[in-house]
Amino acid sequence: MSNIRLIFLTGVLPVFLFAQNPSKTFVVKYIDQAIKIDAILDEPIWEKAESAHDFQQYFPSDSILAEQQTDIKMLYSATTLYIGIKVNTEGSDYVIPSLQRDFRAGGNDNISLLFDTFNDGTNAFLFGMNPYGVRREALISNGGTSLSGFTTSWDVKWRGESKIYDGYYVCEMAIPLTSFKFKQGETKWRFNSYRFDMQTNETSTWAEIPQNQFVFNLAFMGDMVFEKPLGKSRTPLALIPYINGISLKDFENDESTNEFNFGGDAKVAIGNGMNLDITVNPDFSNVEVDNFFTNLTRFEVNLPERRQFFIDNVDLFGTFGNERDSNPFFSRRIGIAEDINDETIENGIIGGIRLSGKLNEDWRLGLLNIQTEEDIPNEIPSNNNTVFALQKKIFSRSNLSFIFVNRQTFNDYDFLDENDRYNRVVGLDYNLASSDNTWVGKFFFHKSFARDIGDDDSAGGVDLQYNSRHVNFGLRGNFVGEDYRADLGFVRRQDIVAARPFFEYNFWPKKGKINSHGFRVGPNAIWRPNLDFQNTDYNIFLRWEAQFKTQEEIAARVFNRFTFLTDPFDPTGTDGAVELPADQGYYYTSYEVEFQSDRRKVFSYALQPGYGDFFNGNRFSFEGNMSLRLQPKVFLSLDLVYDNITLPDPFPSADIWLVSPRVNITFSKSIFWSNLIQYSNQRDNLGFNSRLQWRFAPLSDLFVVYNDNYFVNNFMPRSRSINLKLTYWLNI
Repeated sequence: MSNIRLIFLTGVLPVFLFAQNPSKTFVVKYIDQAIKIDAILDEPIWEKAESAHDFQQYFPSDSILAEQQTDIKMLYSATTLYIGIKVNTEGSDYVIPSLQRDFRAGGNDNISLLFDTFNDGTNAFLFGMNPYGVRREALISNGGTSLSGFTTSWDVKWRGESKIYDGYYVCEMAIPLTSFKFKQGETKWRFNSYRFDMQTNETSTWAEIPQNQFVFNLAFMGDMVFEKPLGKSRTPLALIPYINGISLKDFENDESTNEFNFGGDAKVAIGNGMNLDITVNPDFSNVEVDNFFTNLTRFEVNLPERRQFFIDNVDLFGTFGNERDSNPFFSRRIGIAEDINDETIENGIIGGIRLSGKLNEDWRLGLLNIQTEEDIPNEIPSNNNTVFALQKKIFSRSNLSFIFVNRQTFNDYDFLDENDRYNRVVGLDYNLASSDNTWVGKFFFHKSFARDIGDDDSAGGVDLQYNSRHVNFGLRGNFVGEDYRADLGFVRRQDIVAARPFFEYNFWPKKGKINSHGFRVGPNAIWRPNLDFQNTDYNIFLRWEAQFKTQEEIAARVFNRFTFLTDPFDPTGTDGAVELPADQGYYYTSYEVEFQSDRRKVFSYALQPGYGDFFNGNRFSFEGNMSLRLQPKVFLSLDLVYDNITLPDPFPSADIWLVSPRVNITFSKSIFWSNLIQYSNQRDNLGFNSRLQWRFAPLSDLFVVYNDNYFVNNFMPRSRSINLKLTYWLNI
């Protein structure tokens, strides 16, 4: 108990040591009239609106006012938040890679607005536009302290237009208040805005943010004060039905399938802070395909969630534990399963519900229940999957979170072992974020339950990080018990104790071409308790990286590794090859350099060669990316990963290739065509994916998706499919 108290005090004490500087403020006036959204701002009421102005430069400096200023005005009615933005520019030579919605902000001209509607510094809504009127929206979670908390898969209805003038462009938005979640009677929200200006090579923010923090960090915000309290949301229900026809040919098994499916989702607003999402026979055939990857490790790779139903309030469910070693809930486990040949296949979802959001200013609630289909020929049972999460805000930006996960089958199956009938995990996480984000961290403990699971059934960890302008360091460690099971989670391996501290020092030159550079060193080590705490893995790395004022980046890294194999392993993945023997250790050192060119250019590229020892042999690696912008309608890119692995006889050597060209064409702001080719000789697969999307109404789409896969060695067809899907978003 004394150790727990010490850990807790270590985590919470920094919260009291730092206070945020006084923030900027402006008043949002109430109106009782509608405003035409045309990016002209000629209504007299705009002259009476207060503005958020005096933007601060974030890059290349964070200590002066922005050279190109931005002025944001806001008004609101009982139903709508109106926003008018004047964005001053040096000229009209804008960087616009695409007309497709939900674009990435970096490397092109745009402005983004962040709204922390519960004033908790933890979650926010983002709305953005570029000079051509292309829109994007996103959810920010975990205080904006990492890229994993930035989710662009979220969609909501709103209107916006942009117009280019001489020396500036104007964005005008109308966002329904139902697009936000907030407390009824609220009088202020925390607010910030950031902008990328490619002509002057400047990034700026309304509320000042130091460069050692992400530009979307929620610790640094001002206030928008409403002239009168906000009322209750008015739209209680949205229906999103779909119909989908698919034709599939499996050449490996000589099977053909033609199906016609229908189903849909419903979204019910419960008060101003909670959402109830209902899905029936969901279909995710229109979701972008996962990128292929080369895996030279012994472990599974964590892939991002792209399915819309699982996105909203994703941080409530999916950020428990350690995403590297022991996450108790990984939503991609739902809807996939292993067949009788241990191959991963799709497992149909019958339906489900998700209740999530804010109970009040201090409490958040999440409840997810999904029922999956049985597949008797493949010996896959029907499972009920339940996740319950409860989060309590503590101090300014920290929280204490509880999770319960249950995977259970209620039917008797002859093929199902009694030990696999259910699996449960309960856990408690303390998430630390000081008011100015100098201290962040996590402390967690989870315990699993299953029939005859054993006593070593828990996982836990500590992650305490200090972040300042020059000095950053982290004290990180975790353990996973040998008997710990999380069937709906992501667990790379069991029976480990890991330590991953790091230290970093950064320089900020006042003169010269380099904007910042710094060194980072960190030893990572893993011990196996059931092998008498034998050290089975370590990785000591040293990194230097620099960012130039012209947007280029360069880095150099050195790795010294040790791996003790407890099981035979073939790092090349060659069929029938002689594996490296178990119960043997390998010491190896490698080197990498990386260069990223200026992404503002029409043609940009990134190069990352590496060379060094690899187990008992050598490895040369090369990763590259090239992109060509034929703005605003065509964007071409090529990803290349090559690994040359040379091992002594009788072990295999291999040349492993991954080549992924992509062609994205945006005919207009409503018609998008993406094409992806992925060649991987490690997977023995050449895949073609073509996805045509027509957004014929707000958040309503017609998709045509074509997939074609071939074996690499003989170019024989593997599988082929085409599907036509129609969705429609209806507010009731």
